[in-house]
Amino acid sequence: MSLALTATLLLSVVIGLSLGLLGGGGSILTVPILTYVAGLDPKEAIAASLFVVGATSAVSAITHARNGRVKWRTGLVFGAAGMAGAFAGGLLGGHIPGTILMIAFALMMVATSLAMIRGRKNKTATTHNNELPVLKVILEGLVVGLVTGLVGAGGGFLVVPALALLGGLAMPVAVGTSLVVIAMKSFAGLGGYLTTVSLDWGLVAAVTAAAIAGSVIGARLTGRIPEAALRKGFGIFVLAMGVFVLVQELPEPANLILAATAAVLAAGALTCRYAIPGCPLRKTITPAEPAQAR
Repeated sequence: MSLALTATLLLSVVIGLSLGLLGGGGSILTVPILTYVAGLDPKEAIAASLFVVGATSAVSAITHARNGRVKWRTGLVFGAAGMAGAFAGGLLGGHIPGTILMIAFALMMVATSLAMIRGRKNKTATTHNNELPVLKVILEGLVVGLVTGLVGAGGGFLVVPALALLGGLAMPVAVGTSLVVIAMKSFAGLGGYLTTVSLDWGLVAAVTAAAIAGSVIGARLTGRIPEAALRKGFGIFVLAMGVFVLVQELPEPANLILAATAAVLAAGALTCRYAIPGCPLRKTITPAEPAQAR
């Protein structure tokens, strides 16, 4: 077994851990790992990530369904609309240059990380466990599916907010329902990519198995580490990964300017956090809602 393959499989366990602990972050980690560690073409990495995340989500959804945390009508309608959008996104993505896709993916990472670090603003909003209006679910599903199929990311970090923040579902139900949606549209997006991309299925199967194993371990660790602290820490990690991808993909001197700016901002944030008593970064972390799904 080569060093690159060993590193890929070990990092794939981390993918599963992130899904098990946080319920999100699958493709956010999968695409860069498959691109920069396994050496896959960006389009192949995105397509493979759709299979890995789809399979892992399908396995995770079983547990949620057994505990009554899945709204099947909402999930299936959202998933069907998401599949249509994801297939279209996959078809479109197969004809877009890999560099453009990676830049779009990195921007998605940055946006996701900022949302994770900031957290929800309105934590007192009324929630319910009712099925959502069909038309609203279809429209949201199409948009989320298109983004997911195009860049291979944004599944749970778009589905869960759509169900919880816009739809008003309680977080545990939004998480369980989203896993059904993610599994459906991930495989649809994969179908779109497979019209123009071929995969090394042996590698994909190995990564998927490692990710599922990691998700089982992560699920058992859930609750032992404060979820809010995990989410903020993971958000910072995703932000760093997003900046790294942008530095790799952007031409000079834009990448050098971005790297220097990121370094200055990081140094400023650390100085504020640890040296300035009134720094807002020192705010106490409050208990967070149940993890989002990817």
